[in-house]
Amino acid sequence: MSNLHDTLHAVTQRVIQKSRGSRSRYLELIKREADNQPDRNAVSCSNLAHAYAGAEEDQKALMAHKGPNIGIVSAYNDMLSAHQPYGRYPERLKIYAREVGATAQVAGATPAMCDGVTQGENGMELSLFSRDVIALSTGVALSHAMYDGALMLGICDKIVPGLLIGALRFGHLPAIFVPSGPMPSGISNKQKQATRQLYAEGRATRAELLASEIGSYHSPGTCTFYGTANSNQMMMEMMGLHIPGAAFIQPGTKLRQALDREAVHRVAAIGLDGNDYRPIGRCVDEKAIINAAVGLLATGGSTNHAIHIPAMARAAGVQLDWTDLSELSSVVPLLARVYPNGSGDVNHFHDAGGMGYVIKELLGAGLAHQDVLTVGDSDLSRYGEEPGLDGDALTWREVGKSGDDTMLRPASDPFQKDGGMRLVEGNLGRATFKTSAVSEDRYTVEAPCRVFDRQEDVTAAFQAGELDRDVVVVVRFQGPRANGMPELHSLTPPLAVLQDRGYKVALVTDGRMSGASGKVPAAIHCTPEALGGGPLAKLQTGDVIRLCANTGALSTPADLDSRPAAPDPVADDGFGRELFAMFRSHADGAEQGGSSMLAQAGL
Repeated sequence: MSNLHDTLHAVTQRVIQKSRGSRSRYLELIKREADNQPDRNAVSCSNLAHAYAGAEEDQKALMAHKGPNIGIVSAYNDMLSAHQPYGRYPERLKIYAREVGATAQVAGATPAMCDGVTQGENGMELSLFSRDVIALSTGVALSHAMYDGALMLGICDKIVPGLLIGALRFGHLPAIFVPSGPMPSGISNKQKQATRQLYAEGRATRAELLASEIGSYHSPGTCTFYGTANSNQMMMEMMGLHIPGAAFIQPGTKLRQALDREAVHRVAAIGLDGNDYRPIGRCVDEKAIINAAVGLLATGGSTNHAIHIPAMARAAGVQLDWTDLSELSSVVPLLARVYPNGSGDVNHFHDAGGMGYVIKELLGAGLAHQDVLTVGDSDLSRYGEEPGLDGDALTWREVGKSGDDTMLRPASDPFQKDGGMRLVEGNLGRATFKTSAVSEDRYTVEAPCRVFDRQEDVTAAFQAGELDRDVVVVVRFQGPRANGMPELHSLTPPLAVLQDRGYKVALVTDGRMSGASGKVPAAIHCTPEALGGGPLAKLQTGDVIRLCANTGALSTPADLDSRPAAPDPVADDGFGRELFAMFRSHADGAEQGGSSMLAQAGL
């Protein structure tokens, strides 16, 4: 594009240069795999019989090998509201495949845990590493070499990154991601947030809190706040891995079904044997990864993707770090305010213009790469339109102006001139600071710290009144190697209460927060992590910490070099956590993606 922004161009070129060796090796791998893709006519008849025995009405078509066979990798379970609709998808997808002379089989299933259910519970310590397990499960699903393409059924937090990492290691195959869409809007987000804070202060009962939460999370479909799950869907649009505009169409609608149908027809058309070969390993290149990062910044998406984007990039041989994200953030304007950064949810966002509007604006401002290979029939420009139906036919049309300028604004008049995700660093390490949800007068906090090794102790100290002052709360030993890097989202209500009481409050942690991290200034994902002697392990209660989003400071005047580190805690067992000891012991840092699998694979 001739109007590409100078900083976007410079960061892209730097990423391309950093990735030259690893990307070249990756492309050689997928070319070799494509060349070695077995001709099923030459595969042992015994092998084929095992693969075809359960195919029922598709068995004859498979035996004739007249069309592509599509592998469905599903993260279905009916405990996740977002994934509950997938229960009936396989039969529909098989019908859509037959319409174009193809076949489809469920290649495998992946686990799909919900951070909303495990939040603050022991199971959250398995959450980040579930991404590696999902990637491994996807690899197992596609290992049978029976497939000419793949459909990825997944939406939520670690699930889409895990599916993508696994699919990229079979990057010679085309793959399309198929979302199921968000649930209808429930009670207002303002009402939900108010009840949470009342409960944190002891002024609402548990029954009142539960009634409020169920009023928000109430039916099949993705949770409607703009957290990690919906940020995943945004990124799949920005990378061109959805059928254009598929992200936020609700379950059970005719348009949702039309988009699902198009995904099947399209993956059948872009395989190796056709005239429009679009393997996912070619679609996900340096420019696509940059587009994902730009979309994250432009929409104020989940901070979890400061970890997931580098991990997904590595699986495609692309090297991206927090310096790249921070430089992009300096020029990518904030175009969207979606709860918890605004009052409306993703349904309101979609109705106001949604991803089509965001992509159109970014392309017009030279802040996204149009010339990427998408799974659609064009470049990224089609993703800057919105889907609709003309009778039963799927069509796309121009988005037009924002339908709600309190939620969506043009690049010429954004909510903020920057993308709201900044790198902070100093003698306490490197960390991520999400400014898009934080008032600018809170960008700088300098105060004595209170050091905790467990998030439960923060809540206890709050309830005892011990934090009623200006304070930087440090929660350490929460990194990948310590305990699997759980989200600490449950800290937000008490810290928000302290902030509302007029105190200067900040959080510093080597743990994670999500897209729901809220309005409290926080330096999160601190790396190196405390385990093994990282800087946070040398802090003592009372040390003054300066956290400043404006200058990028994360530091203390305390002489850390002269101090011994606090002893490493022993990882808790029970609740299956002992089974993940290998993942913890081999995990790399948060900036690299916090993955043991990728580290051990040398990626």
